[in-house]
Amino acid sequence: MAISQEQKHAIMAEYATKPGDTGSPDVQIAVLTAEIQAITAHLKDHSHDYSSRRGLLAKVSRRRQLLDYVKRGNYQKYLDLIGKLGIRK
Repeated sequence: MAISQEQKHAIMAEYATKPGDTGSPDVQIAVLTAEIQAITAHLKDHSHDYSSRRGLLAKVSRRRQLLDYVKRGNYQKYLDLIGKLGIRK
């Protein structure tokens, strides 16, 4: 259900703003998006897994907060990020 470390490192390398960047909002949003997609796929098969559903809602909420932060700071960067990740808004 969770993403592997290799996938996580690949995402971090792709969205990093500088070498070794693991905490920028872009990286955090991209990692959360991958985790959300993995949990969503899990819940399609296991619809009664309520604890995973609760975790999914927490991750979606956290991603929304980070996206709002990016949107306030740089609107064009926000549009590029949601377009690249395929997030609706």
